[in-house]
Amino acid sequence: MSDEFYRIKRLPPYVIAEVNAMRAQARSGGEDIIDLGMGNPDLPPPQHVIDKLCEVARKPDAHGYSQSKGIPGLRKAQANYYGRRFGVELDPETEVVVTMGSKEGLSSLATAITGPGDVVLAPNPSYPIHTFGFIIAGAAIRSVPTTPDEEYFRSLERAMAFTVPRPSVLVVGYPSNPTAETVDLAFYERLVAWARENKVWVLSDLAYSELYYDGNPTRSILEVPGAKDVAVEFTSLSKTYSMAGWRMGFAVGNQKLIAALTRVKSYLDYGAFTPIQAAACAALNGPQDIVAANRALYHKRRDVMVESFGRAGWDIPAPRASMFAWAPLPPALREMGSLEFSKQLLTHAKVAVAPGVGYGEDGEGYVRIAMVENEQRLRQAARNVKKYLQSMGVNTPTTKVG
Repeated sequence: MSDEFYRIKRLPPYVIAEVNAMRAQARSGGEDIIDLGMGNPDLPPPQHVIDKLCEVARKPDAHGYSQSKGIPGLRKAQANYYGRRFGVELDPETEVVVTMGSKEGLSSLATAITGPGDVVLAPNPSYPIHTFGFIIAGAAIRSVPTTPDEEYFRSLERAMAFTVPRPSVLVVGYPSNPTAETVDLAFYERLVAWARENKVWVLSDLAYSELYYDGNPTRSILEVPGAKDVAVEFTSLSKTYSMAGWRMGFAVGNQKLIAALTRVKSYLDYGAFTPIQAAACAALNGPQDIVAANRALYHKRRDVMVESFGRAGWDIPAPRASMFAWAPLPPALREMGSLEFSKQLLTHAKVAVAPGVGYGEDGEGYVRIAMVENEQRLRQAARNVKKYLQSMGVNTPTTKVG
């Protein structure tokens, strides 16, 4: 009997788990850790969404199995969202399926459309499910850059020319987790043309669709004419409405891919709890002022973090979207590597961040900072970081931090 299981053998140790374990141990010992590691929103969902959950949960007939692909009203609500936000028309019956967060949707679609012998193009660095969802399904990964520049498209061309078998799927995710990079509609237009020419499916992860800054709304790949011929897109209520633990997301777009995902899900689950789906309808159909308020709050946190960490001696580029900053290690400590630097910050500055190498080898030299603490805590983190940098002999500004 083998003690190595096929899929488990293909999964390396989860690097970020090392820092998470250290954080948990420190907190269990009574230490006050400022947690900027996990992208776990600290804000509550809108009250009317919670009220709808409670209202439906009180109904005696709301506790049976639900619909795996989502209740009709929720699929219609998501189609209406795409219509008003992106000007994209979707058929709720054939082009929308409800998922248990975008993470489950991506992994279930990977199971549906790939297997051993298939090659998938995925960004490096990227959110782990963008690669490991396909690795678990048995496919092979060929990395492409995350930065959406000319080299990105050259890497796509090289991949098609020199990979055997030719890649059949491309994963994109903008605003990027972890790098927070964004793209414009021209990028998607070029990408759709490339995918149609090369007969490649495109899976777009738009989990941070509403967390954009400086007046530059994110775009959807489905805005491109003909995109539905080759693409599906995943969205989530986790960040938009601070409903991360509710596990509520969507896949929309190409009918063939949606049908494949729907069929696999019908074997795997009975759908999300009906009261949660009803509450998700209330989120999408109800007042949207909470979305703008959350965006403004994260925008302010971004500005406070960049300014206070900069005065602490750590220059961090201001992200244009998402709830993350992609921060290069301070130059004097770059040789330390992102994992060791993250451990040092946790131990000596009581600040938790995510090591960039946990998102792929090209993430080395960076850490991901999640803006999931309030402004006061971000300033405290900056003060702690400054003391740590000074203890390491790094020259820091003399101005007061915070």
